[in-house]
Amino acid sequence: MVKVGLTGGIGAGKSEVSRLLVARGAVLIDADKIAREVVEPGTPGLAAVVEAFGDQVLAPDGSLDRPGLGSIVFADPDRLATLNAIVHPLVGARSAELERAAGPDSVVVHDVPLLAENGLAPLYDLVIVVDASPETQLDRLIRLRGMSEEDARARMAAQATREKRREIADVVIDNDVPLERLTEQVDAVWADLVRRARAATA
Repeated sequence: MVKVGLTGGIGAGKSEVSRLLVARGAVLIDADKIAREVVEPGTPGLAAVVEAFGDQVLAPDGSLDRPGLGSIVFADPDRLATLNAIVHPLVGARSAELERAAGPDSVVVHDVPLLAENGLAPLYDLVIVVDASPETQLDRLIRLRGMSEEDARARMAAQATREKRREIADVVIDNDVPLERLTEQVDAVWADLVRRARAATA
């Protein structure tokens, strides 16, 4: 098995790269998706979040009001740290469970948005960073996700710098390019990952 950490700034196109890797046979463990699952209604995770932040973070149907919680924590590093201390261990435990279920010669890709911020690079055999210029990120967030420029810039500013992400990268995939060129890069990376996974089980 080869364990890959996949990360990139918001709007860099990480989800497109993870989609291409899955299409080639990767086992994807999506930290964001798991982070949503561990705070679904009825979970200990949601109970802990409500205990820390109050009922105001609940939507009328009893689910987590993610935008509401986001507006509280993105502006306050201490409160963000409180949320992370609840959610990260739960995500880690579930990720480990999914990894154990993958086959011995699998390429397991952990899609981790805050890999650089949380110093998680040592957990993986290889770190892939999907890189795009800040201008490209901003354009995608406004055009494709419908964010205001102010909100998009705030989200980008809350993350590690482009330089910090590139420092931890074993592989950088340039996503300031057309899809065809992106696909070529992913093909080359995939061939290397398959070789590594086979070598690890040999």
